[in-house]
Amino acid sequence: MSQVPIRSMTGFARLTGVAPGNTPFVLTLKSVNHRYLDLQFYLPNGMDALEMLWRKTIKEHVVRGHIEVRLSLQRESALPAPQYNPAAVKAYVEAFRAASSEHKLRGVQPDLNAALRLPGVWSMENSRPEEDEQSGIELAAAAALPPALESLNAMRAQEGHVLAEELKRILSRLQEQVDELSSLRSGIQQAQTERLDRKMREMLGDTFNLDRDRILQEAALLAERSDIEEELARLRAHIDQFLRLLRQGGEVGKKLDFMLQEMTREANTALSKTGSIAIRSLRITELGLAIKSEIEKAREQVQNLE
Repeated sequence: MSQVPIRSMTGFARLTGVAPGNTPFVLTLKSVNHRYLDLQFYLPNGMDALEMLWRKTIKEHVVRGHIEVRLSLQRESALPAPQYNPAAVKAYVEAFRAASSEHKLRGVQPDLNAALRLPGVWSMENSRPEEDEQSGIELAAAAALPPALESLNAMRAQEGHVLAEELKRILSRLQEQVDELSSLRSGIQQAQTERLDRKMREMLGDTFNLDRDRILQEAALLAERSDIEEELARLRAHIDQFLRLLRQGGEVGKKLDFMLQEMTREANTALSKTGSIAIRSLRITELGLAIKSEIEKAREQVQNLE
C-alpha cells in the first residue's frame, strides 16, 4: 500500500480545451492556505449549475484550502450586432399617448431618445450561446475538472514534500537541544543548594551556625520543584509522535499544529522552572529559548500543510 503524500495547501493548475461548437475554454484552479475548505467559483453567465457539481467533486479530492475555480470562454467570433426591438418602442409610444389623453395634455410628443434608452429596446445578437452549445460547453468543462484537480494536487504534494523535509530538519535540531538540556539537569540541585546557601548567609551572616543538613533538605525540595525531566520526557514523546505523523502522510496539518502547541506548553513550563538558576547556567535559558524558536519555525511551516 503506497503512502498518502503530505500536501501543501498552495497550488495552481491550468487546463485548456475546446468545447463543441469550436469554443475554446480555460479552466484554472488556484489554492492558498485556509483553516477549512473554502471554495469560490467564477463561472460564465448561465453556467451556475456547474458549481454544485464541482463542489461535490472538489470535496472528494481536497480537504483544506481556499480554492478559486475560474472558467472562461474564448469566443473568436465578431462582435455581436445590436438588435432593435420595435415592439418595445411602440408600446412606449402608445402608453405615452394614452397618458397624455387621460390627463388632457396637448402638444406633448413622445421623446424618442428616452424610448431608445428603455430596457429591452436593444439586444445583442448571439450574446449567449444556444442551449445545445451551452450544454456542450458544460459537459466539456465538467470533464476537464478531474485532470485539473490531479494537476493541482500533484503540485500541492510536491510542495508538501519540501515542507516535510524542512520539518524533519527542524525536529532534528529540536531533539538535539532537548538532549542537551537533559544533560544539564544534574547541575540543577547543586545550583539550588548554592543559591539557598548564599541567600541564608546574606540574611543571617557568616557567623551564624548554619544547619547544613537543613539547607540540603530545602535545596532538594527546590530542585525537585525545578526538575524538568517530566517536561523533557513529554517533549521527546511529542517529537516522536510528530515524526510518526510525517511518515504516515495524508491530512496531518491540524494534528501537527496541535502537537506543536503541546511542545510550546512544555517548553514554557521548563523555562519557568529553571528561571531561578539562569545566572549560574545561562545555557539552560538559551536552550529553552532555542527550543521555543524551533517550535515556532515548525509552526510556520505546518500552517501551510493540508
